[in-house]
Amino acid sequence: MGGRRHCCKNCIVSESPYDILFEPVKIGPVTAPNRFYAVPHATGHGWHQPNGAIALRAMKAEGGWGTVAVQITEISADTDMANHPMERIWDDSDIPRHVAQVEAIKRHGSLAAIELGHGGMRARNITSGLPVIGPSSFPVLRPEVPVQAMAMNHNDISAFRKAHKAAALRAVKAGYDILYVYAAHDISILSHFLSLNTNKRTDDYGGSFANRIRLLMEVIEDTLEVANGRCAVALRFSVAEPGKTNGLTSDGEGRDVVEALAELPDLWDVNISGWAKDSATARFTEEGFQLGYTDFVKSVTTKPVVGVGRFTSPDTMVSLIKQGRLDLIGAARPSIADPFLPNKIKSGELDSIRECIGCNICVSMDSYGLPVRCTQNPTISEEWRRDWHPEAPAIISSARQSTRHHLIVGAGPAGLECALTLLKAGQQVTIAEADPLAGGRVTKESALPGLSSWARVRDYRLHQINQHANASLYLNSEMNADDIAAFECDAVVLATGATWRADGVGSSQFEPLTFGSTKVYSVDDILNGAIPASGSTIVVYDDDHFYMASAIAERLAKHGCSVSYVTPLPSIATWTDNTLEQNAIQERLHGLGVALIPNTRLHDMVKFTNVLTGADVALAIDELVFVGARTPNDKLEAKVLSINAKLPLHKAGDCHVPGIIQAAVLSGHSVARSLLAGENVLGSQRREQISF
Repeated sequence: MGGRRHCCKNCIVSESPYDILFEPVKIGPVTAPNRFYAVPHATGHGWHQPNGAIALRAMKAEGGWGTVAVQITEISADTDMANHPMERIWDDSDIPRHVAQVEAIKRHGSLAAIELGHGGMRARNITSGLPVIGPSSFPVLRPEVPVQAMAMNHNDISAFRKAHKAAALRAVKAGYDILYVYAAHDISILSHFLSLNTNKRTDDYGGSFANRIRLLMEVIEDTLEVANGRCAVALRFSVAEPGKTNGLTSDGEGRDVVEALAELPDLWDVNISGWAKDSATARFTEEGFQLGYTDFVKSVTTKPVVGVGRFTSPDTMVSLIKQGRLDLIGAARPSIADPFLPNKIKSGELDSIRECIGCNICVSMDSYGLPVRCTQNPTISEEWRRDWHPEAPAIISSARQSTRHHLIVGAGPAGLECALTLLKAGQQVTIAEADPLAGGRVTKESALPGLSSWARVRDYRLHQINQHANASLYLNSEMNADDIAAFECDAVVLATGATWRADGVGSSQFEPLTFGSTKVYSVDDILNGAIPASGSTIVVYDDDHFYMASAIAERLAKHGCSVSYVTPLPSIATWTDNTLEQNAIQERLHGLGVALIPNTRLHDMVKFTNVLTGADVALAIDELVFVGARTPNDKLEAKVLSINAKLPLHKAGDCHVPGIIQAAVLSGHSVARSLLAGENVLGSQRREQISF
């Protein structure tokens, strides 16, 4: 059509450069309506909270993801993942939940996929009480439970294949379009049979490559037999295990597997392993970081290929399809950050996409077995419980029908999210920010090494706010209590953030310390541009235990300082284990020459002791950077109310209670919804689970 397409007989619409992303893709006997593929990922709801999981995935389908996949679904009682809430399809009693899931996804025209899986040596079986099973008798792969796997004999292998076939048949009955065979992330019994590290068998399922791949091939064939042309069969496979001893590689056995099974499944879903590599954060990887490992797959098979890599750029997506590197754009984290990403690309609203920042707060929830959270999308996991929609305006109660004027003091992540939520509901908002730049902590923290993507939290909200005529943003506008009390508005939201302490108070020390003549920098000092002289000997003391101390240590080391990272805990940047960054952080700091000193406590007069022995620890030090607790900037509240006690006043974000950026965004969103609903209690809505 010469670069143009008709939307009706009376008008002509220019062809979009993104049209290729909306082409249908045939996957065996089924056809995906477009190339957007929401790959399996944990939601934290699991089999016992089905309504939350169903609503979350239905939202992705509504947002335009042509295929929406369900996370690891336990096929039988001997793969009980315990505190990691997975789906289950153990027996026919589980089918009704899956029927509801399928119907919710298909209601929006998407294909529904299910990832059938058996954890093998990663299972726990605490609930079922059954033995953990695997190819060989070794301790379970993560020491979360003190058990050892039972080496499977041929009868056990036969029973596993029958269980997988039975689960596949139940999935067919539930109406799924795509059945997964799962052999990825080292969380699959099929991966364990394939691996030289876990398979030490000497029979026909061990030893040679042909023997170790046997069970995987048999299970794919079993699943194709069950599908029988009614639905497609996908293989999710980690083609490489970077950094792992005897791990798969793209030019070794990882490629050998793809070549051996090239035309067997209807779809290849490829990634890398383990999970910390597959879901690496933006601090350590760029968009498309897996492509160097997975690119070869398209040259080996004629079947469609879906891959992931934290894709957020529509232009990158188009390029990958045109270059023949992928057939479908896979996403887990980007589909959490913005379930409506496909529809926004289709409608040309690219500036409205909430891009994933790669912080892995979503991933961290898995450590607690809790519903997923997201820094960019505060509505995630609240689609069913509180009826929150990521795009539709919050509903105004009958008591709030008229447009009301809200003053928000502070344009950090909480203030901006609060303002945007109110504006979407048609309210008038004035934002006053004391600093010359909006964004608060995200603007400053995004300047730290590897954290530039965090500025997306600010940029998305600022752009959206600027589209609203009812919005007024004033920078360099610090307001005191008299200013706020005199401002003509219906409600005030304080979102003034928090201040990092520099007095020794942190997670392990609740009393201030004295530091004598040693110069001490707070986190705010560093974020505001204070940098010790190059060549200085600096101790960065971490009593916060998330990312901040390590990022500051990295900045100072790159500046030429001699840096020691010291913490009273036995591990480095402890909480980053939940965001899958801890090993990468240690490797980065070690590579920069930063001395890593755990189990060491800071005392008065900048003295250090070993927490295990009590012995003094001599450290060379010119200056100290203290990373510990924060103090809420909440003094305005009492001052304002002393002037006007009747003024509706609320606090949001770190000003209310210091926390992570995700918590600040969620707080701002919650405060806005409470204002619109006329409530005083945040998050009071709760629905009971529907039984299936």
